[in-house]
Amino acid sequence: MGRARRARRIAATAAYGGGGLAAGIGTLGALGYGLLKVEAMVARRVVGQPFDGSPDDNGTYGAGVGEPVELLVLGDSSAAGMGADHRYQTVGAIVATGVSALTGRPVRLTNTAVVGAESSGLELQLANAVDQVPRPHVAIIMIGANDVTHRIDKAVAVRHLETTVRRLRDLGTEVVVGTCPDLGTIQPIPQPLRLIGRRWSRDLAAAQTVAVVEAGGRTVSLGDLLGPEFAERPHEMFSADRFHPSPAGYARAAAALLPSVYAALGVWASGSEDERSPDARRGEGVGPVAVAAEYAVRDPGTEVHATQIAGQSRGPRGRWAILLRRPHKAVPAPGPVGALTAVAGGSVDASSGAAVDPSLGAPELEADESRATSGDAPARHTIESD
Repeated sequence: MGRARRARRIAATAAYGGGGLAAGIGTLGALGYGLLKVEAMVARRVVGQPFDGSPDDNGTYGAGVGEPVELLVLGDSSAAGMGADHRYQTVGAIVATGVSALTGRPVRLTNTAVVGAESSGLELQLANAVDQVPRPHVAIIMIGANDVTHRIDKAVAVRHLETTVRRLRDLGTEVVVGTCPDLGTIQPIPQPLRLIGRRWSRDLAAAQTVAVVEAGGRTVSLGDLLGPEFAERPHEMFSADRFHPSPAGYARAAAALLPSVYAALGVWASGSEDERSPDARRGEGVGPVAVAAEYAVRDPGTEVHATQIAGQSRGPRGRWAILLRRPHKAVPAPGPVGALTAVAGGSVDASSGAAVDPSLGAPELEADESRATSGDAPARHTIESD
């Protein structure tokens, strides 16, 4: 069964209240499950040991005119900022500072994330948050890793996430969910648990995407966002426990989430990144949400949110979704004349000024411009379903 079909099945099971631990481990066998249980216990003893907790990043960031933008953060230790040295290095603080800079308004951050939280804890976190901020403008949720390491049934985990997203949307809050990271990149987790964790975490991320989009939110794939950087610079991108991101790692995650937060708040200038049609050269497109979710888990930083085709929000395989690969390019190190210099949307050869096609090397995505239109909107590329 392909990941898109598994994502649809998990999300559907979550919607109808099904699920169970046995469904998630039945194919492993008793011996395999026993081994995974022991290895998971060993990994949990290692993870987080160097830290007493996470910094308190609640407060107001930036400055400007007008009432503060209310930003809410929910989730697990990555949302709480475990591994950051001080409050300004968490994902919430970095996003708050960025939103303030773009909007010209202060941003008040309310973070009720809990270290070690599973998806089942999101509803209590939300209840605690709305006691302080009845109607947040935007919420960021980062959750899923503990559901995988604690072997929580994926349908159960997704149901809790979807319920939280729907409650936030009922409050009028925009929601951006950073989906489950790829645990196959985490060194303290031994084999074979790491290989199985990769599949489980990717399946959970895809199912989270389906459920969140159905509930009215948008997702950003975190996947193996730090994987390549960790392989090259492990002491920079991960903290002392080799599981939680370092301040540099959190900055990378915030950079992936920030454009989607901007888009959710509607603060892009007219005709900017948020309003453009998907570009097939970037591997973007429109199609069933489960198929978009499958593509997204392969490419960290990819956003998925709901859209319409010919005025219809749903097709034969579920809700229509748009997949956008927003560019996240690092500032290049100084180099000799002729080196490539990163620019928005691609690169420029510094010696000639010639543009370099940003689609080179992008993941291939089949497209058909003729089949996807949204009212009077320009034609959009369609993701082919599995």
